[in-house]
This record gives sequence, C-alpha cells and structure tokens, in this order.
Amino acid sequence: MPLNEADTRAQLIDPKLSIAGWTRTQVTREQYYLTDWIYTAGRVVLRGERAERLQPRRVDYVLRYTDSFPLAIVEAKDEGKPAVAGLEQAKRYARELGLMFAYATNGHEIIEWDNFTNTSTLVESFPSPSRLWDRWCRNIGIEDPTLQPRLTNDLRELRPLYSADDAQVRRRNPLLHPYAPEDVTRGKIPHYYQETAIREILLRIIRGQRRILLTMATGTGKTHTAVQLMWKLLQSGWLTGRQSSQQGRMLFLADRVILRDQAYNAFSPFASGASEPRFLLDGQRPLSLNRDLYFGIYQTLWNENDQGKRLFELFPPNFFDVIIIDEAHRSGFGTWRDILDHFTSAIQLGMTATPKQDENIDTYAYFCAEEVLTSVNPDNPDGDQIRQAAYTYSLGQGIEDGFLATYKIHRVRTSLDRDGFRLQDAIEQGAEIVIPNGVEPRDHYLTPQFEREIRLPDRTKVIVNHLSQRLRLFGPLQKTMVFCVDMEHAQEVARQLNNEFADLGYGDNYAVPIVSEEGDQGRRWLSLFQDSDRQLPVVATTAELLSTGVDVPSARNIVFMKTVASPIVFKQIIGRGTRIDSSIDKLWFRIIDYTGATHLLDPYWDHPPSAVIPSTTQPMTSIVTGTVTLAGSGNPVVGAAIAIQVGPNDQRGPILSDANGCFSFTSLPASNMTLVASKPGLHRRQISLMTEPNLATQCAIELKPIGESAGKIEAHGLHVAIADEATFIVEGMNEPMTLERYLDYSRSKIIGFVSERSKLQVIWQDPTQRRVFIEQLSHQSVHLEVLADIFKAQEADQFDLLSHLAYRTPLQTRVERATAFHRREQAWLAAQSEPIREVIIELLAKYELGGLNQISDPSIFRVSPFREMGEVRGVIARFGDAQRLRETIDEIQRRLYAA
Repeated sequence: MPLNEADTRAQLIDPKLSIAGWTRTQVTREQYYLTDWIYTAGRVVLRGERAERLQPRRVDYVLRYTDSFPLAIVEAKDEGKPAVAGLEQAKRYARELGLMFAYATNGHEIIEWDNFTNTSTLVESFPSPSRLWDRWCRNIGIEDPTLQPRLTNDLRELRPLYSADDAQVRRRNPLLHPYAPEDVTRGKIPHYYQETAIREILLRIIRGQRRILLTMATGTGKTHTAVQLMWKLLQSGWLTGRQSSQQGRMLFLADRVILRDQAYNAFSPFASGASEPRFLLDGQRPLSLNRDLYFGIYQTLWNENDQGKRLFELFPPNFFDVIIIDEAHRSGFGTWRDILDHFTSAIQLGMTATPKQDENIDTYAYFCAEEVLTSVNPDNPDGDQIRQAAYTYSLGQGIEDGFLATYKIHRVRTSLDRDGFRLQDAIEQGAEIVIPNGVEPRDHYLTPQFEREIRLPDRTKVIVNHLSQRLRLFGPLQKTMVFCVDMEHAQEVARQLNNEFADLGYGDNYAVPIVSEEGDQGRRWLSLFQDSDRQLPVVATTAELLSTGVDVPSARNIVFMKTVASPIVFKQIIGRGTRIDSSIDKLWFRIIDYTGATHLLDPYWDHPPSAVIPSTTQPMTSIVTGTVTLAGSGNPVVGAAIAIQVGPNDQRGPILSDANGCFSFTSLPASNMTLVASKPGLHRRQISLMTEPNLATQCAIELKPIGESAGKIEAHGLHVAIADEATFIVEGMNEPMTLERYLDYSRSKIIGFVSERSKLQVIWQDPTQRRVFIEQLSHQSVHLEVLADIFKAQEADQFDLLSHLAYRTPLQTRVERATAFHRREQAWLAAQSEPIREVIIELLAKYELGGLNQISDPSIFRVSPFREMGEVRGVIARFGDAQRLRETIDEIQRRLYAA
C-alpha cells in the first residue's frame, strides 16, 4: 500500500533532503529546512457583522540557505500520486514568496522548476545548499563580480565574492546576514513579503543602483522593513568604507515631525546601553557628526543658521551612505530636491504606499530610472514598457494574505449633496444667507464647495446626527476617525458629537479635534487616541493631520465628511483603518462616506500600472517674471517665497522676492503650470500660468494680510435630510454591491438552485441535503448570516430567511416555528415515552435559541438539562440505542418543516 503524505515526507522526502545537505535543525541557522511553514495570516472574511479567518497558506517545506535567506520550496504528494500533481502548486507558492526554485515530489520522482527560465526538469536528487546558492548567484548576476565596493567613486568596481562555505564570512554578506533578533524588535520578524522586499532592495544596492523605490500599502510595515534592511547593511559591515573609512551612515527623511519621531523610535534596536547611534535633527540641539542614524524633516534641514547655511549643507556631500525618503510621492521633490541633490552619491530609497498615478508619475520616474524596462502586458512583450518599483505589495494583497483588515462600505448622501445648493432657491425658501464683503457668490454649489466656500450648519448637523445613530448601532465606543474639510469644520463636528453622546458622561473627551501636532494638548490627545488600551477619546476629528503616517490599529470607522480628489490621499486615509489589532479583536473596519469619496476605490492597484506617458523632450526657453505687492497699498513685498509647480512632482524654487518685490524664473518648458507665493503674516496665493516658447510671461501677485480674509458664505435655516444610504458588501464578491443588489443577487442564486419552495422544503428536511445546499450557497457568496443581518432577523429560521427572500413568503421566527410544531405534532409527541418526550421538548427549546445546529450537534448533550440526564450516554439510554436517537433527531427536523 502506498504511503500517505505524512509517511511519504517522513520516510522518503526527509532522508533525501538530509543526504543533499539540508538539515532539519535550526541550531546553526544555516542550510536547513522548515516543514509546514505558514507564510500568511489567513484572510479575514465578513459574514454580516461577524468576521472569521480562513486557513493561512502554508508550504510543505521551505529550504533556507541561512536563517534570513530562503532559496526554494518543496511541495510533497503522497507516494501513490505522481510528482507532477504538485508542480503547479509548488510554482504558485514560489512565485508568491519571490523564490526562484521549487520542487514537487512524491518521495521517488523529483521535479525541479526554475523560475529564472520558467522550465521544469525531472532530477535524480535535491541539490545541495551550496550548489543551489551558486546557481542563484549566477542567474542573479552576482556570481563573480561582487559584493562590496572598494573605496572608490565607481560603484561598479566591486570586491570579489568570498567563499560561501565560510559561515563567518557569510555574515558579511548583507543578503545572508541575520535579521535583527526578536528580543530587540519586540517579537517582530519579517513577513514573507518584507523578506522579498529586503532581498530585492539589497540586490539593487549590491549592483550599484543608487535610486530605488519600495511600494507597500499602508499598514504593511514599510518602516520595519527599513529597520531590517539597515540592520543587514550596517551589522554586516557592508557599508563600512563605501565612501570613507567610517561605519556606514543613514539619513531618514520625512515631511512631518510625527513621522520622523515614529521612525526614530522604530530604529531603537540599534541602540544599546553602551551607545546611542541615533540622532534627531530637530534644529535645536548642536549638530553631531559622529552618529550613524539621523532622522529629520525637510523643513528643519532647509532652515538657515546665522551664517546663511542650511542645516543639510553642514554635512559633507558624501556623509551619508543611505537616505531613506518616507512618503516619497510627496516628499522627495520640489523645494526639497536640493537636499537629495546635495547627497547625490548616497543610495536613495524612496518608500511610498501608493501605486503609480498621474499625481506621482515623476516620483516613479526619479526612483525607478535605473530599473530594467519590463512589459506592461507580459503577453505582449512588444507593447508598452515600464520601469517598476523594486517591490510592490498592495492593499488588496495585504487583505488577501490576512495581514490587513478588510472593510465594509457605507455610502450616505444628504439631500443637499444629491441636489446641490442654489443660492436663489434658498433665499426664496426663507433661509438666512450671510455673504461677507468681497465674496462673489456662485449660483450653484456642489459637495466639493461645501464647508470650503460655503458653511452649511444644517447639513453638518444632519450628518453628525446620522453618524451618531450609526455609531450607537455599531458600538458607541468603537474608535472612529472623521476627516473634515478644515480646522473649523473638525472642531464643530467634535463639538456636536460630544453633544450627541452627552448621555455617556464623557463630556468633551468623547470626541476631540486633532488639528495640529504642535502643542501639549494636541500631542496628548493623539497619544491617547492611538493607545488601544485607552477608552477615551473615542472619536478624533481632523482635516489633514491624521491622513497619513499616524498608526491607530484600533480604528474601526473611517468617516469622510470632506471630498477627496486625489487617489493617493484617499488610499492614505483608508490606510488608517487597515491595521489589524489583535488586542481588541479588530479584524475589519467600516468606511462611512458622506461625500462620495469611495468612488476612488481601486481594488486592482497592485496590477501592472498603465504605461508610462512617453517623455517628450521640449526646449526650456520660457521665462516667468513678476512682482509681489501688498494688497491695498501696492507696496512691494520683500522676501516672499515664490515657487512654480511645473509638473506633479517638478517644482522650481522657492526663491525670494528682492528689494523691489521682483522675482524671475528661467529655463521653463512651455506648458500650464502653477505659481505659489507666500510669506509669514500674509495669505498664501496660488495662480495658474500658461508659458510660451522663447517668451517671458509676466504676472503681478497681491498678498493680503492674515486677518483680512473675506470669509465664507453661511446659510442657515435649510431643510436637510438623508436622501439615500447604501451599505456595500465587499467580501466574496468580484466587486462591491449594495445590500439591495446583494439581495437580488442572492435571490437569483437561490431560485437558480431550487426553483420552487416545496423543493427547498424537501432539501431542508434532510440534514445531508441541507448541509450540501448551504455549502453551495456559500461558494456563490450567499451567506445566511449576512441575510439575517440585512433583514434584521437574527431570530428567524434559516429556511424561512431563504423562503422569504426567494418566494416572498412571510418571515417567521424560530419560536413561532417551534410553537407551530408543538401545536401540529401533539399526537406524535403523545406517542413517545415520557423520557423521550422530555428530550424532544428540550431539543426544541435549544432550537429556538440557536437554530438547527443546536439539534444536530452532539456536543449539545454536554450542557444542561442533558448534563443532568447523564449527557449523551444517558440520553441514548432513554432511547434504547444511538440509532433510534439519530432517527428521532432526523424526524424532528422533518416535522419542523412539514407542509
């Protein structure tokens, strides 16, 4: 008899791996194999308001050359099956894990798949670890060039590869060097996709690439990936002597203090009691040039000292070996490009949470310039080509793997958002309209203008009231983030939410406006809101501050009260809810949308992005000149900061206006562009320009003093109502659909399986047929729990739910069905002996509480009152034998659903 899979592995496959040199022990942390390696967390799926995890994905064997470097996977089949039966599965696992070798075996045949050539070959034995490593190196292009650069400006002049048999020397290879140990990372170990990202980045660095981009969805651990990457580079000593005789150095750049500080804390594994290699560039403490890890924001590095030197200019150009640019899609260009250009010899790693969009195409062009061109469509190699990020891990993939929380969407519109606001109509209906002096009103306002150009307190009140009702339904203490139009809007929404929940007794601590990271109060509120163990504050209202970088794993509701035009900003905002928080069992979150922001949802952003727009070389012969004056007086404004936004990430300047308020930009393309002027104490001004080839475009800009703002129109006394509301089912469907559409979809599936109610009745009377039918529905994403939630009928019998939806029959509860049973089956009950009748009546009582599962599950006999009867043995004794008990339980179910 052929061996089963477990015996095949133990008796046939394990010995072959051992003969090849792969050990089962991890003591050496090198050249070993792991069995049944789980590499995903298991996708979270929703069943109505309940979440459950699917089984995680696992591989039978993963072969690791070192503890931090997997090389291959092995898929095992039992001895009686051909090895080829596991080949496609092995290939799929290897591709997901970013590995280049996979093996399928039944213990006798071994089929090797080579991802480099996409070919499979029947082999006699497993390769040894050193042979497989050598093959990987040759194919990847680092066989004999190359691992560490000498003291040279030419990054391509590389030191010969050392002997791979020397374990100590191996540690000097950043690819093979161990990750930061768990005792210093607080138990954090890299997930499979982080391992792949680190490997791809290191390969590019080893090859001498200077610009690299990492694209990973919010919540998937970009900063932790950066920590482990730098651990390998620094602890292996690979960066030592790259540009000088000193230990390698890193600069972590962000554009906000909170992101800088979070990164500084994340790099704590590098600190020890004896030394502190980190340095916070906050512009306050004296600059130190003898640290290894520096953390700063662009604004601080841009500041000048008393000698007119900017902070970044105090560092020698070759001071840093690696610069990590956080949120690279909005940080690494424009004003701050000079900082990157100053350290041009450093390896620059951009990190972003968003795929290529029109808004960040220049970011991708900058960081991906040294990447190999690949086809947008692999099936059409002669079509458009693109340079992609070194590694991409999307929101959708994170949800699929179970590392990110899934979501449900609630879309709500007020009557004003549906119809718009017409000023004349409001006046005729008796509304009070306040128009500040100097404001030219529109005839018609739509959602994007609400709260930006016109205040609508009645609309805000209706939205807040609706939100408070939903929060009471979902759970009034669920952490919620509300994104508002501006600071004033955020403060007003927080005030009204505190009024709505005044009965809870939390006062002004229930909802707080977090509109500035400066000041003790703002920092305290933010810290308390981020803490999963803290109950208050429950709601944080904000305009921009919380849209990126702020980790709030416990956030269960993300609320849009402002419109969002940018797909990048939208992804950043919903990223606030994607983190899983096991401490409070948070596995999913809601997106509550009052402004239509969720039309930007793109579940396919991790697919190959669209082709790069072909670059067109055009002459830089246009000029822009102008003056900046003070509104009203016409006096020149000296020292105003002027910048021109030429493209999505191409900003020139800022430069300062001279003593006459004049400025000039040369070498510009002929195109549409945006000019921005600002100075402390004056309102920022932004205008659009159209430049022409070989011509100078002139412009005059007036800046108004702060405090002289014309203000916003206000409208009071409007009739506002909730016009429509839809909840979207996300899980299990090819695309989100409203509850109404989901009901139509489910109805069609039920009728497609069972055209008449009488046939459904026959199925429901038979436990086996019923179980198969429920599984068929589930495979079609028709879930009885979801239907119960939609109908708000958790007490209804599942048969009656399906019958009500498909055949329009009345919906009745389990209690009503059990009562009908007692009334209809009195003669049958009377024919049973007293001990048996007592069991039947108690089983029906359990059915009323929990449904048919309570009857068919044998564990029901372990609870009272069956426990007092002697549990399952005592119950069987009442029936005479187990067969009669089973027959009686089947009969109860048949009679429950009798015609």
